[in-house]
Parts: sequence; C-alpha cells; structure tokens
Amino acid sequence: MTAPANNLLLVMMRKAVLVCLVAFAFAAPAFAEEGAELLVANTRVGNIASLQRGARLYFNYCSGCHSIKYQSYSRLAEDLKLSPAEVLGNFAFTGAKIGDQIVSNMPASHAEQWFGKAPPDLSLEARSKGPDWIYTYLKSFYLDPARPVGWNNKLFAGASMPNVLWELQGTQIAHYAPAKAGDEPIVEKLELASKGRLSPEEFDSAARDITTFLQYVGEPAALKREAVGVWAILYLAFFTFLAWLLNKEYWKDVH
Repeated sequence: MTAPANNLLLVMMRKAVLVCLVAFAFAAPAFAEEGAELLVANTRVGNIASLQRGARLYFNYCSGCHSIKYQSYSRLAEDLKLSPAEVLGNFAFTGAKIGDQIVSNMPASHAEQWFGKAPPDLSLEARSKGPDWIYTYLKSFYLDPARPVGWNNKLFAGASMPNVLWELQGTQIAHYAPAKAGDEPIVEKLELASKGRLSPEEFDSAARDITTFLQYVGEPAALKREAVGVWAILYLAFFTFLAWLLNKEYWKDVH
C-alpha cells in the first residue's frame, strides 16, 4: 500500500474513532438519565419456577386486558414444562385451544370507553423497554384521585392503566418535591399507605416473576439459546485445547 493510501486510511480511522467518542459522550448522559429512575429487576429467564409463577400472575391479573398474540398456548406448555391440560386449565380463560395464540377477549370498543384507548399487546414489551422498566413500572403505582382511573404511575405519568396488583401490593401515596408556581408537581417518592396481601418483599418477587415471564414472551428462543450457548462455549474450549496440542506437536522439532 502506498504512503498516500496509508495516510488516507489513518485519517479515516481517526475520524471514525472521533465520531464514536462524540456519539458516546452525547449518548451516555441520555442513558444515565433514562435509567436513573429504574430499579434493577434481576430476572433470570432460565428460572422455570419463576416463569411458572409469572405466568400464573400474568393470566390472573393482566390477560383480561392485554394480549400476547405472538405466543401460543402450546409453546407455553413446552417451554414452561407444563402439560397441555395444565396450561388450558390454568391459563386459557377464553375457551381457547392448545394451538391458539394468546389473545385477550376484551372488546377494543369497551377498552377505549373504560381506559381511553385499547390496552397494548405485550408480546414485545420487554424487548422494547427492557425488564428493568417493566419491573419499576409495576412497583410505581400510587393513588391519584385526579386521574379518571384513580391511579397514576411515577415512572409513566398519566398512564391509563389502573393498578391491577393493588390487592397484592397495597396502596401507595405520592410525596412531591417542592416546585415553583405553575410547574408540574414531581413525585419525589412513594409511601405504602395500606398493606396488601403480600409483604413488600413478597410483592417484589411477584413483580419480578411477571417481568421474567414477559421477558421470556419477548424472546422464547432465549431459553434454548442459553442452553445451546453453554455447549458452544465448551466446544470452543475443547477445540482450542486441541489446536494448542496440534500447534505444540507441529513446532516441537523447529528450533
């Protein structure tokens, strides 16, 4: 390669590095700001017991309004290690068959009348917003009589969804940070005003289980991918060892 070509390549590489550094410098504060209010979910998609508990909670409290139409009951039975009879008996409240997709039976017109808009499908919610966002959202509801549904959410202000888990969590009230006249009040922290059926620690686990289930729904292949990944790493380690032995044997007589 000629000297001018080398110089041109060097200049292009420097510009590429500079662009990356500038992009990171602007993006890092944005990421920090977005994640500042998020709690760490600590989910493990490979935890089948957590997935089973999360599925039970989801279908009892969420499936009446929200569909997960990219998931089928048969896939759920296979991945969660449940029989078709167990899945249909515990999760299929709409008279669905084992091969059907999981769709809510709430009419869209009723949903718009009650909540202002139809509840979204949650198939890709975890992939779109991340498990930490879902976990924080489930824990951030508080009483707000000014809202039509009687609830608001610290993470997602103005949410149309009521706190469907209030019987488990209890009710929270908001404490607001000092604000100037005319400014929107900012929720500083939430306080548990009345206890639910679960202790705070138990509710944390319940919210984590629902989050884990939605994370699995967003990418069911993750279960098998993680299992295959372990074998792939072991294969690469074994192949590397063989390559090292071959290299050692090949060069042993070379001085």
